[in-house]
Amino acid sequence: MNVLIVDDNRAMRMIVRRTLRQAGFRGLDVTEAENGREALARIQEKKPDLILSDWNMPEMDGLRLLRILRHNKVYIRFGFVTAQGSPAMRERARNAGANFLISKPFTPETFEEVLGNIMH
Repeated sequence: MNVLIVDDNRAMRMIVRRTLRQAGFRGLDVTEAENGREALARIQEKKPDLILSDWNMPEMDGLRLLRILRHNKVYIRFGFVTAQGSPAMRERARNAGANFLISKPFTPETFEEVLGNIMH
């Protein structure tokens, strides 16, 4: 399975990658991007099966990335991994076409619970 991790914080991209492994998701082909604009280029190159994106990023935030994908009828499974976990933000994510939202801080168990059906 190809996974794209989109976050402007390099350390957070590494944490998400490590948490995927700790949650038991092994053998993934993981690609990274620093923002939504860069993610669009990676999506063209790698055709990921799943996108894990931060919400707030420079140049293009995660919500804009998701809206562009859905507007262009690209239906890659998409979820936010973000500190923005309020009910209003969850509703905005769902209305834009997100499959899930994982709030920071998260655990391997959270990843297993949320991603289990998607990735197995």
